Amino acid sequence: MLERMPPPSKRTNDPERTKRDILEVAMAEFASEGYSGARVDAIAARTRTSKRMIYYYFGGKEQLYLAVLEEAYRTIRALEDQLDIGSCDAREGLRRLIEATFDHDERNPNFIRLVSIENIHHGKHLKQNLQLRQLNASVIATLDGILERGRGEGVFRDDVDAIDLHLAISSYCFFRVANRHTFGALFDRDLSEPRVLAKSRTQIVEMILAWLGATA
Repeated sequence: MLERMPPPSKRTNDPERTKRDILEVAMAEFASEGYSGARVDAIAARTRTSKRMIYYYFGGKEQLYLAVLEEAYRTIRALEDQLDIGSCDAREGLRRLIEATFDHDERNPNFIRLVSIENIHHGKHLKQNLQLRQLNASVIATLDGILERGRGEGVFRDDVDAIDLHLAISSYCFFRVANRHTFGALFDRDLSEPRVLAKSRTQIVEMILAWLGATA
């Protein structure tokens, strides 16, 4: 007597998972090939979906690229929102935010590449997307709150605004990932080496707190 085989399982229709998978692969494609070099066909092949399906979900290559940028920025903004900076003093709150930014950039080189690519295009895609600009306003509001608390505690100077502070933190954290290969080739220092990495992480906190008039 032949053993009866179970019926084949039906493929689950999960649009949200499909979109997440497309975004993940698209992020790697855009980060590797740039906006101009990225191919929707390649993204479709690596996600076992179709170009038509990608266009159905996202509308086109530019819309997909914007969705990738939005996801990249949303990740770091969500990370900042999860930090417990309200239960400590301003210096400790700022320390936690700086360290989180440092760790995020170190773990996410594709984020650094995507931002660099958008700068090559003079930020034209970001300028057209109000939602992305609104999304990134949260970090300025967070830093505004930290600065206000620090001034109230008498530990922060009053002539630095939140955008200045965000620029200073981002510059250091971004540069060491974006330029580690050229920096290493010129100065023979591997910025990803664990000892150098730990030193850099401490250094950025000390630099920012010293600049703001606080002691590390």
